[in-house]
Amino acid sequence: MEANRKMHNQEQKAAGTWPLSNLVLYSFWQSSCSWRVRFALKLKGLPYEYRAVDLVKGEQFSPEFQRLNPLGYVPVLVDGGVVVSDSFAILMYLEDKYPQNTLLPEDPQLRALNLQAAGVVTSSIQPLHMQSLLKYIEDKFGPEERLLWAKTHIEKGLLALEKLLKGFAGQYATGNSLYLADVFLAPQIAVAVSRFKIDITQYPTLSRIHESYKSVPAFLASIPEAQADASH
Repeated sequence: MEANRKMHNQEQKAAGTWPLSNLVLYSFWQSSCSWRVRFALKLKGLPYEYRAVDLVKGEQFSPEFQRLNPLGYVPVLVDGGVVVSDSFAILMYLEDKYPQNTLLPEDPQLRALNLQAAGVVTSSIQPLHMQSLLKYIEDKFGPEERLLWAKTHIEKGLLALEKLLKGFAGQYATGNSLYLADVFLAPQIAVAVSRFKIDITQYPTLSRIHESYKSVPAFLASIPEAQADASH
């Protein structure tokens, strides 16, 4: 089945006939998880309707949004009758349904490396600085502990990524093409620098690719400040 899918994708690519999209993305401008999906959609050249969910006002708890994602998290992607929540699941869905400008390289080692780097961000960094968790820590232990907790876990994860990617990175995380690792890394590094004041120069590989992202049009179009619901 996988071989048939790949053959079908190759035939579509050769013919220039990719599936038409009818995508709706529920997003919050400051959400790094939503940012990943926005970045990937731009990289794939997929148009989408942006529907803002104001997490500050609690719109994620509305009955309408809870029907889309009972956890009350963004992002959520709607593609016709298909509803997908969780950024990793959304990105894998997009890769299968809309394989143009692939997010995963053919080489098995680089493919695994991209999945591993994405996994570090999605399991060992971002969940540990979610606003709901940080608010709980601040309420229990105070604002200083909140910041210390966030910086400790972010720096631990970034150090792991620095070691993981050092021997593979080129202009971007796993070479000179943008892949899944970059979709996860670009927002995470930007948040670490801007929101948590992490000195990214202590991670030379990550620092270099962070600078590379700043000239990528798809990245610039996906940044929080460029979204319709951004508070300037």
